[in-house]
Amino acid sequence: MSLHLFGSVRTAHGVAANNRGENEGNITTLQKLLWKGKVHTTVPSEAIRWALRYYWQTKGYDEKNQKHVVNRVWKEEKQDHEWQDEKWKGWKTKDGDTYIDNDLLGFMRAEGSKTEGVKGSADKRRGCLEVARAISMTPFSGDLTFNAKSGEKGRTSLYGTEVHSTRYQYGFALTPERLREKPRVLDALDAIVNLGEVAGNHSRFLFDFSPESIVLRITSDPAPRILYCFEESGNGAVSVDELVRKIHIGDINAEEIYIGGKITGDPSIKDLPGINAFQGVKATVEAFKSEVKEQLQI
Repeated sequence: MSLHLFGSVRTAHGVAANNRGENEGNITTLQKLLWKGKVHTTVPSEAIRWALRYYWQTKGYDEKNQKHVVNRVWKEEKQDHEWQDEKWKGWKTKDGDTYIDNDLLGFMRAEGSKTEGVKGSADKRRGCLEVARAISMTPFSGDLTFNAKSGEKGRTSLYGTEVHSTRYQYGFALTPERLREKPRVLDALDAIVNLGEVAGNHSRFLFDFSPESIVLRITSDPAPRILYCFEESGNGAVSVDELVRKIHIGDINAEEIYIGGKITGDPSIKDLPGINAFQGVKATVEAFKSEVKEQLQI
C-alpha cells in the first residue's frame, strides 16, 4: 500500500500587493475568487511552485559536476530561465541523471507534427509534489493605495494598487514512491518550511510564506482530509475545528498528524490523545522528517 504525505500551511500576517507591471490600465490588482460566499484574494499554485524551485536553486549546487540541482535555472540578470537539460535526457533511461525540480514538480513539452497525418509528440512527467492554490484567511475589503511612478511621466504614471492585510493558507500532497529519488521528499519539506517570498500577478512582493502554523499527515489513506483546515475568527483567533472533528470521529488517525506553530495554542489540540504537537514549525517538520525516513527507510 502506498504511503502519502499531506500538509496544510498557514502563513504569518502580512500585506499582499503586486509590484507594478506592464498593463493597459492604472490599477494593479490581486487575484481574487469567491470562497464560502465571500471575495478572498488568492495566490496561484504556480507562484508557490516557482518559489520552491528557486529555494532549491539557491540551496543546492553540485560542486563535483559544476551544475545546479534544478534543471530550470532562474537568471536574475536576464529575468529569464535557462535549461540545463531542455530535452530531459536523464529520464530516457532507468538510471539517468535527473534534477530535483523535474522529479518533484514534473515537466511537459508538446510539439506538433511537422508532417501531415503524423501525430505530434510530448515529453511529460506529472509532478509528484502537488500544491493547492493559496487563499486568504480573511475576505478582501477592497483596500487600495495611490501611487505615482518616478521618472518620465506617461498615461499610467498615476496608478492604484490593491492591497490585502491577511494571512494565507494552502496545502500540498506528495506520494514518495513516485519519485525517482525518494530522499528528495525531505528536500520538499525543507523548502516548504523555509519558503520566503512568493511571486504575485506581475512580480514578487515581500510576504513571508513560511508557515506560522502547519499540519502534516503521513498515511496510507489516499485522501488528504486536512486541506484548508484553518479557520480564523473576527478577533484573529485561529482554530482547526474540522480537523479535530475528523480525528474524534475516526476519519483521521491522531498518530498520523504532526502539528506545530501558533495553532498549538488552541485548547482543543491539547485534548487530542496520540497527536504529535510541537510549539515550533521547524521542530514539527524535523520530527515529521524522522518519521518519513523511518517509514520509507531512507
